[in-house]
Amino acid sequence: MNNIDDISGILDGMASELAELLNQAGRDNPAMVGIHTGGVWIAEQLHRKLGLGDPLGSLDISFYRDDFTRIGMNPVVRPSQLPFSIDDRHIILVDDVLHTGRTIRAAMNELFDYGRPASILLAVLVERDGRELPIQANVVGVHTRLSAAQHIKLLGPEPLALEIKQGS
Repeated sequence: MNNIDDISGILDGMASELAELLNQAGRDNPAMVGIHTGGVWIAEQLHRKLGLGDPLGSLDISFYRDDFTRIGMNPVVRPSQLPFSIDDRHIILVDDVLHTGRTIRAAMNELFDYGRPASILLAVLVERDGRELPIQANVVGVHTRLSAAQHIKLLGPEPLALEIKQGS
């Protein structure tokens, strides 16, 4: 298991694993999309390490979330930026933390509103327990076990750092 304080090393490992996965599966000309906000920070670094041709895309999934009424959120909505067609493209979807799976579900819903990708690979910096939906990442930087009262958050963008906090 990687040390969660060595984010640069974790990202190097993720980039190598993604490159290998793309080559093995013959996924030519992939496009990368980060989920606001932490997923975009991670995607910027992975995009640079992989040397992808197309610009990085970003998704704001605020309108696709299913928990506004439950948690009383008032979203700050940023526009999604997909500067390429996703139809028949291999998409690398990037997020910072995979917990319940609901963020990834929302991101996929939004992606499909833009078109029909050939495939979606999911890359996450941190995977923790507590999944509520049957979603799993193809590439995981680090796995961590936290209690239900603990939360992990990516701080950044410069420098990137992970913070574990006790919840209420």
